[in-house]
Amino acid sequence: MRLGYNTNGLAHHRLTDAVALLADEGYQSVAITLDAGALDPYDDPSNLARQAAEIRRLLDRHGLGRVVETGARFLLNPLLKHDPTLMDPDPARRAVRVDFLRRAVDLAVELDSSVVSFWSGILRDGSSENAAMERLAEALGPVIAHAETRGVRLAFEPEPGMFIDTFDRFDQLDQRIRHPLFDLTVDLGHVHCIESGDVAEHVRQWGPRIANVHVEDMNRGVHEHLTFGEGTMDFPPILEALRSVGYSGGLHVELSRHSHMGAEAVRRARDFLAPMLG
Repeated sequence: MRLGYNTNGLAHHRLTDAVALLADEGYQSVAITLDAGALDPYDDPSNLARQAAEIRRLLDRHGLGRVVETGARFLLNPLLKHDPTLMDPDPARRAVRVDFLRRAVDLAVELDSSVVSFWSGILRDGSSENAAMERLAEALGPVIAHAETRGVRLAFEPEPGMFIDTFDRFDQLDQRIRHPLFDLTVDLGHVHCIESGDVAEHVRQWGPRIANVHVEDMNRGVHEHLTFGEGTMDFPPILEALRSVGYSGGLHVELSRHSHMGAEAVRRARDFLAPMLG
């Protein structure tokens, strides 16, 4: 495993500065959240290509792994967080999210990243379970087709409060998708928050499908990303479970509400996790 950090927790840093900071602090992987001012997919194409090449050179220079994340809050709609989504009842609005994910896949190729991470969004209308699942599966079709042409793995994240929130619901979606490039982002705090049983057992069950991992501390039943030591998670058995399934990707700290103390949060997370990773 590579100790990593999500740039959504360094939102007040230039992306080049964030990558350099993480390298200097001993991190080995970066989860890059595409956002305004941070490889904005809607920037002028020539400018975006220049920025992507610069970030790729910086990542390569420091030997950093990389994953592309798509959880920017207001990139697609300045008025409403995480809008629109793949669950929107309006096909035209769903298409906005599909286009964004396709652009994310293209940027992953430019960055030499093999993984794009994303989620379903919230179901806001009164659709039945089956109709909503079919809507999501249909919306994913062009995203998966594009990922296939570019050779990029899609890592779908169950997220508390969203339509796909648990492993069981991911499994239902997975039965409809059945594609070798469609896999999982596992947020360990989310598992602790919403699933029954030990986090480590869920990791062992889904091990072969895990393409990306998020980590933070959390309390059961409360979806709030906490700095390490503030929640109730027991990390050594969870990390041992990840080792046992052969996971070798990034263990990406996700503290998106801690950008105001970004460098301090980076150091605290490293000091907590690095000894356990050896």
